[in-house]
Amino acid sequence: MPVAEGNVGVAIGLVCGAGAATAIGASAVFFPSIVKLASRRVLAGSLGLSAGVMTYVSFVEIFFKAVDAFGPDNAGFDDAQAYNLATLTFFCGIVLMKLVDILVKWFSGETHTHHHEDMGDVQISWNENVAEQEEVTTPHCIGCAEDPVAELEEWQRMADIEIEANREQENTIENSANNDDSDKNSDEESGGKISNEDFRENNEPKNQTGSNVVVIENAAAPGSDLFSPPPPSNEHPEHQKKKLVNMGVSTALAIAIHNFPEGLATFVAALSDPSVGVVLAVAIGIHNIPEGLCVALPIYYATGNRWKGFMWGCLSGVSEPVAALLGWAVLANAMSQTVYATLFGLVAGMMVMISFKELLPTAHRYDPEDTVVTYSVVAGMAIIAISLVLFNSMGSA
Repeated sequence: MPVAEGNVGVAIGLVCGAGAATAIGASAVFFPSIVKLASRRVLAGSLGLSAGVMTYVSFVEIFFKAVDAFGPDNAGFDDAQAYNLATLTFFCGIVLMKLVDILVKWFSGETHTHHHEDMGDVQISWNENVAEQEEVTTPHCIGCAEDPVAELEEWQRMADIEIEANREQENTIENSANNDDSDKNSDEESGGKISNEDFRENNEPKNQTGSNVVVIENAAAPGSDLFSPPPPSNEHPEHQKKKLVNMGVSTALAIAIHNFPEGLATFVAALSDPSVGVVLAVAIGIHNIPEGLCVALPIYYATGNRWKGFMWGCLSGVSEPVAALLGWAVLANAMSQTVYATLFGLVAGMMVMISFKELLPTAHRYDPEDTVVTYSVVAGMAIIAISLVLFNSMGSA
């Protein structure tokens, strides 16, 4: 099974496309109404669909490509040895993903000390004591939250608050414009004279209160940042700067390591067979969308900076093209069927581990009654199966 060097550009392009899908999810920080669409069933279904595609293609396609690459016509091993070596590399891929998981937790300092307070009808303002006690942490994946359902519900409450604040701000601006027009007409009728009582009545701040209305101080204009960042810490500036830099580097490394195997898997699959690479890239892209959302939203709600949340969300997909380039560097300098077969076996094991360890458990946490997860997994398998049948039919025609 020769390595198709002409597929390098296609493979890298597919990896970039899958990684860029995180930006779609991260863009939710600019559109709070999108957050409301991210229901538990939608997230559970997308994760189940991706898990079905990745599991099926790993067992049915990628694993047997490893067997074929180890076989007599390629790496030179007999059929029994080829199957044994493919099996060995498959489980090595599973072990490798476990090591990656340990590294990610070590770099991110993951302790799962999340606080999910009921927002209710509250004013959005930073409490200095809370800001000093809590440290902003950047999640590195969709499945790393201690309670993803509670976080999703909290994000949707925050989105409701933001939508209500923007609506009130729009109403305030509209009412202010109408009052200005009315005052102007009144001035013209009265000769431009305004009594002190009228001035106080028109300029006195008005607050709307009610059981179903959220009172928000200093509500932001539509499209701007609603949540204000915490006040400056009393910590020494140099020490605070060093602490933030260290936290940023550690989190960046955790995100990069976590998504590295997915980029390598897509690249290796597409390098041998673009049809398999396309389907795998779509599956990874589907679960990268909610991953970008789950990385970006906590950052935005914690810092009040939309672009910072968007940047961290995009960062979670940047490492996938980097993995593709490193994978090509290895294959270009050590091109052999044994290396290629080993990579295929490792990729199959890693994809199955990602599906079983991250995607499916998180999907079931979003959908504990299993109303959509199992069906979405089967649907994912059916989609990849039909796609492979069509691609093979087209190739043999």
